Amino acid sequence: MTFRLTGARWAALVSAVALSTTLIPSAALGAGAAEDLSAPPSGRITLDVQTVNGSGCPAGTASVSMLPDNTGFKINYSNFRAEDGGTADPTAFRKNCQVNLNVHIPQGFTFAVARADHWGRLHLEAGATALERSNYYYQGSAENNFVDHAFTGPLSGTWRATDITPVAELVYSPCGETRNLNINSELRVNSGTSTGRNYISMRASDGEVYTLVQFQWKQC
Repeated sequence: MTFRLTGARWAALVSAVALSTTLIPSAALGAGAAEDLSAPPSGRITLDVQTVNGSGCPAGTASVSMLPDNTGFKINYSNFRAEDGGTADPTAFRKNCQVNLNVHIPQGFTFAVARADHWGRLHLEAGATALERSNYYYQGSAENNFVDHAFTGPLSGTWRATDITPVAELVYSPCGETRNLNINSELRVNSGTSTGRNYISMRASDGEVYTLVQFQWKQC
């Protein structure tokens, strides 16, 4: 069963300002708020992964690749899972992963993060809760603002969370400068009053993408 985070399915939602960009759930936006993306530059754009750190992405368990059409990039995780209750490790209730990227921007262009989609699986018994939290910021910018997507059990199946930046509030990388992009994601689970084992994950399987970040391009 797939739980799309809209309407009454939401147990809680907190939207916060990331950088000076407001990232809010797609359900809260008017039609077409960040969907009309400018055409990306032609030619092949590459990115370099500078660091991948965190308890949710030990060495060798996360990979990043640019999309062939230059509209963004994808992150695959193989060990990003938080769990609590039952026989779970007491320290496993919170996992995080921070990816630091250098996107090689063609001369005369710049980009902003327009949208991010996260997929995963969860199992929450009655009384248990889970949280997916992300923020996106350029090197040298504030990193203490984020978007939360919360779940309350009983739920079991796949989930998807979408963060969209309204076009008027996009923040672009400064033209002519190299500013690494950071993507910081966190998963938490709390068994609460439940007695079983509960989890939330962003683990890749069957070739599926578990974080997809889309750019808005513009000319300088």
